[in-house]
Amino acid sequence: MTQQPEPIILELNPDQGCTEIESLCMNCRENGITRLLLTKIPYFREVIIMAFECPHCGFRNNEVQSASEISETGVHCTCQIKNSKDLSRQVLKAETATARIDELDFEIPAGAQRGVLTTIEGILTKAIEGLSQEQPVRKYMDENLYNKIQAIIDKLTIYRDAKEPFTFILDDPTGNSFLENLNAPAIDPQLEVRHYVRTKEQNEALGVVAAANPEVEKEEEEKKDNINIDVDEVMHFDATCPSCKAPCSTRMHLLNIPHFKEVVIMATTCDSCGYKSNEVKAGGAIAPKGKKITLKMTDEEDLSRDILKSETCALKIPEINLELTYGTLGGRFTTVEGLLDQIYDELDTKTPFTKGDSVTPERKHKFSDFLHKLDEVKEMKREFTLILDDPLSNSYLQNIYAPDPDPNMTIEEYERTFQQNEDFGINDMVVENYNEKGERINPVKNTEQKVEQKAE
Repeated sequence: MTQQPEPIILELNPDQGCTEIESLCMNCRENGITRLLLTKIPYFREVIIMAFECPHCGFRNNEVQSASEISETGVHCTCQIKNSKDLSRQVLKAETATARIDELDFEIPAGAQRGVLTTIEGILTKAIEGLSQEQPVRKYMDENLYNKIQAIIDKLTIYRDAKEPFTFILDDPTGNSFLENLNAPAIDPQLEVRHYVRTKEQNEALGVVAAANPEVEKEEEEKKDNINIDVDEVMHFDATCPSCKAPCSTRMHLLNIPHFKEVVIMATTCDSCGYKSNEVKAGGAIAPKGKKITLKMTDEEDLSRDILKSETCALKIPEINLELTYGTLGGRFTTVEGLLDQIYDELDTKTPFTKGDSVTPERKHKFSDFLHKLDEVKEMKREFTLILDDPLSNSYLQNIYAPDPDPNMTIEEYERTFQQNEDFGINDMVVENYNEKGERINPVKNTEQKVEQKAE
């Protein structure tokens, strides 16, 4: 058996040493010392903490950079700031993230501020300091520009002092930024977190994919046209382990679920570190209506029911105030017990700012109490209600009485809202008004219908 290499990034430890390197001071042009610490923020992700100090002029600087992989999706956080407590929300802002205040039409673009672990108040303070630096010069050179920037500074100061409510938006295409939920693990009514698929341009800017090459794209399209997947075939393709970065294999298989539809199951296993993961993608067309499945869990046999939770499905257990929004956990094909185990592990190991020295005893006790209730649920020590809400009807919960109705299960179909159709890009889909050549007829018509639907 080959010996496993020691990890480069270690868990946060008070005895852990840091790396010191000599580097140039940008203030006095003498040499100072930069200290590097490669570590993991508990229950979040890997980071590189850098601190610079110059013994000649006393200049100091610090920075936080993400050392983890780029997430599959970007993250968009919208938070309503109403009081000083909201200003104390912790923010992990990556260098690729954009911060914005809607009411002021003020934006801190990606790269303008370095990666930092701070609060919303800290971000506002840093923005005020940055805008104020050249104000005396502007007042002398261009008084009109000075007055405009001073108006922004005054407004930011009002927001920082919690004298007026405002909307704070954090958008990061890498998915490596985070905005604290003060009500965790429950839903925060003032915080909306949305995960989205990056555009091709965003992937190219992040270096996830190479810049567009028409010849290469044409060859790839020709290869795709020649691929035929047999229903019983398990396809293998090379991948990279997200845990240790070693080469690994991913398997893909088409599966037809009885009384449901065809799905694609993908599983990744790493022989180097033992990492395992699986994901499910629903196939077929988008259903005309959404679907809500409610199951009353009464005994341990219900835990063995097969369940397919798609990436567009929200999950709720009202008895313990558990609510997972769309996109959480991705697609999963397992049993109810297996899904609850995954939810427990994710909350226990990957929920930021719920454990550690910086967490208040009240919040730590609240989160521990919630995990205890979730543990009772997954061991069926208490009855509960499981609710799956999927706007695209791509989720499935086994009916053990099939083809007869399940007395403990109710299935409701509903019309999607305009916002749900907008989030999934359905409003922009046009499948009508095409001629024989595949050209659109009256292309403006869909936009007009979209505006009319929103107005209604």
